[in-house]
Amino acid sequence: MSGNSYLPRKLHSLLGVIPLGLFFIEHALTNYAAFEGGQQGFVDAVHGIHKLPLVFFLELFIIWLPILFHGVYGLYIAYQSNYNTGRFSYGRNWAFALQRITGVITFIFVFWHVWNTRVQVALGNTTYEELGNHMNGIVSNPVYFVIYFIAVIAAVFHFSNGLWAFLVSWGITVGPRAQRISSNICMGIFVIVSVLFLLSLFAFRSDEFASAAAAFSPVMFG
Repeated sequence: MSGNSYLPRKLHSLLGVIPLGLFFIEHALTNYAAFEGGQQGFVDAVHGIHKLPLVFFLELFIIWLPILFHGVYGLYIAYQSNYNTGRFSYGRNWAFALQRITGVITFIFVFWHVWNTRVQVALGNTTYEELGNHMNGIVSNPVYFVIYFIAVIAAVFHFSNGLWAFLVSWGITVGPRAQRISSNICMGIFVIVSVLFLLSLFAFRSDEFASAAAAFSPVMFG
């Protein structure tokens, strides 16, 4: 890629960790409230987020605009990438390829997920109080549950491996030992955050959330 891509790539890397990485962790914890606290715990967690002052502007500048830039520029990086390049060791080369592949999966999934949740709230088809039941109507479908399962693993890998790459590219982890330690830490983050999201998926499928679930068929783009 040309030299004038340095600043966009740095911004892309930074936004992937701050603020999107922080939002990703917060989203995992909010969803995990469905497993830990049931329906009421999830409702309380969602309301806690949306009671923040100026929440619209916070989401616009901390979540939606960064996601748009990170996602669109990430697609460009994936398109430009040479997957046969052996710059790193064999394992790192696989991680390089998977980072791009999971980025594409995550980008598509995020927009589909937002359409079937946040947009439906905005359209008045559901409410934040009913969002857990609404999720039950989605993930109770075996096909959509598998889509969520795969997309969640892809998203968590993209975040965790991206965090490792961020630490390297920003000169925070210099040398093989530091990079090996950070690799182990990022692997631990991958496991923990994956468990949080997957437990929440199983919680949304439970009878508690099914009790008032509205019939809903997720809308596929295209």
